Formats: sequence, C-alpha cells, structure tokens
Amino acid sequence: MEQIWLTWAKQLQAIASTGVHFASDPYDRERYAEVAHIAQQMLRTLGDVPIEKIEGLVTDFAKGYATPRIDVRGAVIQNDQILLVQEKADGLWSLPGGYADVGLSASENVTKEISEEANIQVAVKNLYSVRHKAKHAYTEDARDFYKFFFLCEQTDDAAPSPGLETRNVGFFSQDELPELSQGRVIVDDIAAAFHAQRQPLPPALFD
Repeated sequence: MEQIWLTWAKQLQAIASTGVHFASDPYDRERYAEVAHIAQQMLRTLGDVPIEKIEGLVTDFAKGYATPRIDVRGAVIQNDQILLVQEKADGLWSLPGGYADVGLSASENVTKEISEEANIQVAVKNLYSVRHKAKHAYTEDARDFYKFFFLCEQTDDAAPSPGLETRNVGFFSQDELPELSQGRVIVDDIAAAFHAQRQPLPPALFD
C-alpha cells in the first residue's frame, strides 16, 4: 500500500495535467502548470529520484483527461507450476505482461505479451483479478495503474523461451518462486492465480 503523500501527489499531478489540457484561459493554464511542478517536486522528494525522471514518466501530461494506465498479466499454470519470465530490465521475475496497447482488447494484449516474452501461444480463459496498484504491496510508482490478471492455457506445443525483453523463462511451483519484480507482480497475484485455477468461479465477461 503506497504512502498517502504519494497518492496525493499523483492526484495533484493528474488534476494539473487535465487542467492544462482543457483550460482556455492562459492564467489558468499557468496556475495548473505550477501545480504540476509542485506535484513533480513532491514525487521527486518522496521517491528520491531526479526531477527529469519524474517528468519522463508522465509522458501523457496535458494530453487529455488524466486516467490510470492499464497493465495486463497472464498466468499459465501447468502441472501445478506457473510460468514466469525474467525481465532484462531488472533481472527479476514476473508473470508475462505489460502495458495494454491501443487497438487491442485485454485478452489480445495478454496473448501478445506472452507470445513476445515466452514464445508460446495461449488462449485466455478467465479474468481472475483486477487491482489498483497503489492499494497493494507493489513497489511504489509515480504513475497510477489498474492491473488486470488473466488465467491462460497454452495452445501450442512450443517449449517456452525468452523473447526480446526477457532473459529467461520457466515454470515454478507456488512454494519455490524466484525473486519477483515487485513493481510488476507480487506473491499475492500468483497465489490468486493458483486459487482461481483450483477453485474456478463462473467466468467474468471481458473484451
């Protein structure tokens, strides 16, 4: 769960971004820009990172109504083991997935990510979790995310192998997980996948 000051700073940043985009009065735009600068200073201080990095994270500033980003992840479970990929970015492990691309449905994004990161083809079976990243034990982030988790089933006979953004892939049992990339996935997400697979609920509608 992120600290409340980080939540407030992100909310100020979103209000300022929306204000700069929609305000017609130049004085209002200037005031919103000042609020954005204050919010960025807060985010820099809270995260102990350079202001340039904070500004780089908010690439959609003043480009419309500020909304959370979407992150999609797929859980492939075989023989009571779950597929994880080792990220090149930090050397840690995650469920395959990433940002949702415009023009693709949620399940299409998941199948694309798994194909790119693990070189296998899957069918999406069920949506098992939707989480607001800020409300859980992920690494704190200056951006705001909704995270969508799907149960998937492999549809080809390929052996998983790393893609361009991954260093390694493998199947792991629930009690022998490697070190996780906790900005992307936490133990609770994996536990929820196993629970959903063992005790399936009526499927949620998606796409």
